[in-house]
Amino acid sequence: MHRFNFKVVKRFWAIAKLYWLGNEKEGALGLLVLLGVLLLASTLVKVFLNAQQGEWISALSAHDSDRFWRTVLVALGGIIIFSFVNSGYGYMQQTIAIYWRRWLTHHFLNQYFSNRAFYELSTSNQEIDNPDQRIAEDIASFCQQSILSLVSIIESIFIVIAFSSILWSISKNLVIALVIYSTLAYLLTIGFYGRQLTKLNSEQLKKEANFRFSLIRIRENAESIAFYNGISHENNKVKLRFQEVFNNFKRLILWSEVYLNIFKFQFSYLPWIIPGIILAQQTLAGEIEVGKVMEAAGAFGNVAFSVNVIMYQFDKYTKFCASINRLYIFHEYLKQPIKKVANAGIIDIVKQRRLAVKNLTLQTPNYQKTLFTNLSVELQLGQGLLIMGESGCGKSSLLRALAGLWNSGTGVIFRPKLEEMLFLPQRPYMILGTLREQLIYPNAKVNLNDEEIHQILHKVNLSDLAERFGGLGVEKDWSDVLSLGEQQRLAFARILIAKPKYAILDESTSALDVNNEENLYRLLLEIGTTFISVGHRPTLKKYHQIVVALSSDVPKSEFMVDIKTTKEV
Repeated sequence: MHRFNFKVVKRFWAIAKLYWLGNEKEGALGLLVLLGVLLLASTLVKVFLNAQQGEWISALSAHDSDRFWRTVLVALGGIIIFSFVNSGYGYMQQTIAIYWRRWLTHHFLNQYFSNRAFYELSTSNQEIDNPDQRIAEDIASFCQQSILSLVSIIESIFIVIAFSSILWSISKNLVIALVIYSTLAYLLTIGFYGRQLTKLNSEQLKKEANFRFSLIRIRENAESIAFYNGISHENNKVKLRFQEVFNNFKRLILWSEVYLNIFKFQFSYLPWIIPGIILAQQTLAGEIEVGKVMEAAGAFGNVAFSVNVIMYQFDKYTKFCASINRLYIFHEYLKQPIKKVANAGIIDIVKQRRLAVKNLTLQTPNYQKTLFTNLSVELQLGQGLLIMGESGCGKSSLLRALAGLWNSGTGVIFRPKLEEMLFLPQRPYMILGTLREQLIYPNAKVNLNDEEIHQILHKVNLSDLAERFGGLGVEKDWSDVLSLGEQQRLAFARILIAKPKYAILDESTSALDVNNEENLYRLLLEIGTTFISVGHRPTLKKYHQIVVALSSDVPKSEFMVDIKTTKEV
């Protein structure tokens, strides 16, 4: 955000209304009303204590012992009441914030996973960085700061109304001075400091997220980095990321801790001096008590702080504005994650009880490269289709089109519902969970006893897996403790458990020896699953009835389809 203006208010409301006008609005508004009642009670107690302070000082100046001690006892009772009221609205404030965060987090997660927006974001959008931070941190900051700001605004309104009447009753000049003071504070704070601090805070959030992400990548790719001996390169790259954090933070603290504080500290002490200056002549003339000056100073300070709360907490508000901006951009993207390109072809997907492509031309998502054209092939139930070819010719991309991940091009894909298909990538996805959960993924409703699971593990040559790690209920980082070959066999076990009608295998046996590969394909044929494989090994041909060979050396309209009779394995 380049300007601290009303655009941030519109963006704030676009996010806030999702909750406050949503399906939990009745409960949320009820809590908000209760919070308002507690804030009103807190304000009334503050007014009462401020009046007692003036009474206390007046009693001392008048040498009135009875009046003094009576005031002290009354003030102590007010302090006890204030502690309970203040604790109550603090608790209510945090309660509203956490309920709001829960609802908003679930809303964003639903959008993130609908229409495979998480996939589109990772492959085609470079503008929205670190969606994990936006969901985990920006939403939390948004809810916390929103409630804090709301409490500040409501409390400020109550305080201004309550204390302004006291100031007006003491001296009208105090109210005039307060208006002039507050106007100057707002104009200087927002007009001069707003733009620069908001920009720097937004950059700080981005650079902190990039630094954290670079560390996460090292953890996830530790073995590869160690094999390449890329330690020095990665060390320098992470340090470079942190240097960006360091440099931006230096600029940020220069503006927030030096430039802004010089102005803020000077202005923050004026409310305690101004009432004394205005009331000095009347006090010296004996027209009003010294306690009234103290009461006026307290009222003026409370009103001045409430009216100028943005000035006193301006660095927090600029961070808040940066979070609003990041969250709003993310929200707008998730409303339509798949952007249509004008006059560009879209592949039609027709849901039928068969698997076939007709006149399929496939392009990369940005339409800058055509992978192949006019491919037509149909797979009968129980058959196997093998896709072969050089790297980069579009083999895996065809599987992405079958899954609906890519739709750039023309032609028609006939396929069943995704629930009837199971896709196995070259590097299987290992979820966070137990070995049992790993095996039944992604269908959590599968009901198998331990004996049946052990039999399936035996079939894929993982007989000792459960025993080696302490049972089926043990949680491990499976992508770290299992070799790639073990992960691929475990992925095949998922097929045996789910028994899908169609299995799509993207080099799913590349890390296995020939004997293990043959065993797994025998199992596929036994359960009658229709499958498509992508691979390079010639040994794969004997398990498939149709072979499609793609090549980057021939015109894009040409490919080779070899249909052969079934060979017994």
